[in-house]
Amino acid sequence: MTATQDAFRPDAGPSSPDEEERLAAVRRYRILDSAPDGAFDRIASLAARIFDAPMATVTIVDSDRVWFKAAHGLKDMSETSRAAGLCATAIRHSGPYVIHDTRADPRATVHPLVRSRPAVRFYAAAAITTADGHRLGTVNVLDTRPRHPTPNQLGALEDLAALVMDELEVRLATLRTVAAERERRTDAERLARTLQRTLLPPALPLVPGLDAAAAYHPASVDEVGGDFYDLFPLDDGRWAFFLGDVCGKGADAAALTSLTRYTLRAAAIYDPDPCTALANLDTVLKGEYQGSTPRFCTAVFGVLDALADGSFAVTLAGGGHPPALALRADGTVEAISTTGGQLIGLLPDPHFVATTTRLAPGDALLLYTDGLSEARTGSGAMLGEDGLARHLSEHPAQGADALLAMLHTLFTDLGTGVSDDTALLALSVPLPVPLGTDDRPVQENR
Repeated sequence: MTATQDAFRPDAGPSSPDEEERLAAVRRYRILDSAPDGAFDRIASLAARIFDAPMATVTIVDSDRVWFKAAHGLKDMSETSRAAGLCATAIRHSGPYVIHDTRADPRATVHPLVRSRPAVRFYAAAAITTADGHRLGTVNVLDTRPRHPTPNQLGALEDLAALVMDELEVRLATLRTVAAERERRTDAERLARTLQRTLLPPALPLVPGLDAAAAYHPASVDEVGGDFYDLFPLDDGRWAFFLGDVCGKGADAAALTSLTRYTLRAAAIYDPDPCTALANLDTVLKGEYQGSTPRFCTAVFGVLDALADGSFAVTLAGGGHPPALALRADGTVEAISTTGGQLIGLLPDPHFVATTTRLAPGDALLLYTDGLSEARTGSGAMLGEDGLARHLSEHPAQGADALLAMLHTLFTDLGTGVSDDTALLALSVPLPVPLGTDDRPVQENR
């Protein structure tokens, strides 16, 4: 339910127990007065684009001020007084908070952005809420004319606030992990493994009618790689997934990996079309590294749509990435080619290629990074895409978990022939279980 200017209750003062707990949560995330950050700037920019509005912000409500983590369309604005209202009022609401016309709300007229330039007339906000219910701040959209937003726009605003919270959780987890590791040991191997885990989802979600499994095979135990993958739901009941590889190693690659994964998730909220998602990532990478050494990646982005017969329609787009492999129930292996898709973040006007396929019961789809196809066999020859397809056809495996187990054996056999990190994502449609039996294996995400 949308809160409007008619819904009001007194602000919880700084001395109230609830407010003290909320402020403790704000301090816990160590976000106040932090340096500008492209991830949050993009959230504000995307909010403005969704509403077709000139201004949007990501704000944190402190004890006596509202601090701007990101401000799209507002120059030289870093904070306002909490007593001025708007954000401080919005955090008291669990759903979207909307003021259609600030001139009709006496509390809004005292805000600096309302009573002077840019003379805000419309305000909408969604709270950035922790898992334990504390509202740290808001994602806000502002306009100089009265507005009546659509339910879809307000839903997207809530999604963006949830993305801000996800990013804060990831960063806090990384800070805590690094601090704990530094206290226990300075061993490079432990630290690299810990940081690598923060760049990958801890577990894949359960997709009805689909088995999913993922694995990461590092080539080095003391250096962070740049391979990534993810699987997540879309608002329309479909599921999105991606896998890719950024250039380089170490801290720079880790930063690029985090940016890439976060951007693809955010892009899918705005438009889940696979080619559009890759194009948005290309724009972000060019903007983030403008004037510096170009940073680029390869990726495959896909959307899964469950069909009534138990199969899945798959739409894939590729940007300079090896083809996905479809392992059919009859034992054949088919390359799902996106040939012609170009590197992301490097070329002036890259081209991305989309294709479609169908996963029927008994079929599986394998996505991998080139650490696998470029590995050397015992003879010194590169395994290659053809060699990988041949190995899969000669060693059939039923289901996502069995497929990754078989590939783990392949990595073991290749040994020192593997010189680069490899990420694997397997999606399989299980065969129907005969009536009266339930012998499907339990899904495990590696």
